[in-house]
Amino acid sequence: MLLTPRSRCMPRISRHHKAALLASAVSVCLLAAAAPAEPLGVGDRLYPYLGNPGYDVASYDLSFTYPGRNDKPLEAVTTIDARTTADLERINLDFAHGTVRSVEVDGHPADFTSAGEDLVVTPDHPLSEGSWTRITVRHTSDPVPAKDQDGGWVRTSDGLAMANQADAAHLVFPCNDHPSDKAMFTFHVTAPNAYTVVANGLPAGADRGASTTTWTYRTQHPMATELAQVSIGRSAVVHHDGPDGLAVRDVVPAADQKALDPWLAKTPDQIAWMESKVGKFPFETYGVLMAQASTGFELETQTLSLFEKNLFTEPAYPKWYVESVMVHELSHQWFGDSVSPRTWSDVWLNEGHATWYEALYAEEKAHRPMEDRMKLAYASSDRWREAGGPPALPKAPAPGQKIGIFRPNIYDGAALVLYALRQEIGRQAFERLERVWVRVHRDSTATTADFAQLASTISGRDLSGFFKAWLYGEKTPPMPGHPDWMSQAPASSTGPQGHAAHDRAGAKGRGAGANARPAGSGAHGNAGGVGSRSAR
Repeated sequence: MLLTPRSRCMPRISRHHKAALLASAVSVCLLAAAAPAEPLGVGDRLYPYLGNPGYDVASYDLSFTYPGRNDKPLEAVTTIDARTTADLERINLDFAHGTVRSVEVDGHPADFTSAGEDLVVTPDHPLSEGSWTRITVRHTSDPVPAKDQDGGWVRTSDGLAMANQADAAHLVFPCNDHPSDKAMFTFHVTAPNAYTVVANGLPAGADRGASTTTWTYRTQHPMATELAQVSIGRSAVVHHDGPDGLAVRDVVPAADQKALDPWLAKTPDQIAWMESKVGKFPFETYGVLMAQASTGFELETQTLSLFEKNLFTEPAYPKWYVESVMVHELSHQWFGDSVSPRTWSDVWLNEGHATWYEALYAEEKAHRPMEDRMKLAYASSDRWREAGGPPALPKAPAPGQKIGIFRPNIYDGAALVLYALRQEIGRQAFERLERVWVRVHRDSTATTADFAQLASTISGRDLSGFFKAWLYGEKTPPMPGHPDWMSQAPASSTGPQGHAAHDRAGAKGRGAGANARPAGSGAHGNAGGVGSRSAR
């Protein structure tokens, strides 16, 4: 990434002043070379130092060696193939939790240092715009979180998994840690023979030795860094056939497979249901990873969604609710994974749609009316907007606030926008919009403006005013078709984060309606959460 523009050290000079100007030019070059490294970013409004300018990553090749304990660093090698988009003398990578042992650029040793949460690399030769480069970093990857760091490796009872959303992939491996730069991934994970390793994508071999096995997986579609997943554990891999022969593989603790099998058997039908709504599943495989860990959330890691095992074993969670949470993460494979947000302010497109299909599934399969849930959300919407900002203009995360940007305004608050849109343009146009959206932007990134433009095109109407009010307004507009719906005024006594401070949904809660919470769940009046569950 570009830290300093390439110096132009040799201006045209006259013979009479050659010595003096040459000395001056050398001095300028030395000053440029000595300029201190600094953290960069791609200018994201919510995470200004996330990502880096100056190059576009084509692929990551990640190698991890698991020592058999999840409280010890893994030895790792990250290889990045990228194309430069500017002349570069330095390359910034996001990396903030591990020891860098060495760096090579195009096979040559490179100098490196740290600046903020960036690894700043100085190759032995400048990189010109439009050239291909390979960066190889040998480093450790520490599963024990540092102070004030959250995310990255998740330590399970029998190994590790990953939870990198939104800004934690660079706590695991050096990368361009922003969803605008999607890339292909290859994983090589070496672990003791007693462990099973599964990662995003399809298996590409397992080389078994006397005491360890190296497992390889490759994605067939580009992926954002925040969606990377590696599971290392004493696991069983359960296979099912999905629609049209789609390979469905789930990863569960081996000792619990029999008890969890009934839940695993539901995934193929859930995929078929989603395909009936928005079209063919966008990836090469899918499955759920049930981890023996306490995370407080579920997460849509690409092709292998992360769940806490106790979601499926805790009797307080009704069956219909658990299934709707499964569909929430499944729907993200279309909305958020295949079609990724260009910036983190566009995250409502992820969470609003996942919440929408979660609620629609609950309506169709468990007779939980969507309208009831949306009316409850409407009543809370002004509070959510005050606490977390409008759906497409979320407030930045407060320092040290683990829930970050994932507040109710981008869950049920954003699903409410989709409900209003369906009311405004009609069911037929809305359903066509959903299908065209995921087809046109498949394997790519998209923005709020892209969605608004497509909605206007499909409906044959200029919807700019509608989206401006619903996505950016401080107050919730009147609901089309429901003039009687009322939004409760924000309460000043709820504190700086408003009502959302009490909701696990604020951490990425994708619940199934305030009227649907199990008794004694301890939820705090949020239409998007059930008890302490939180689904990203």
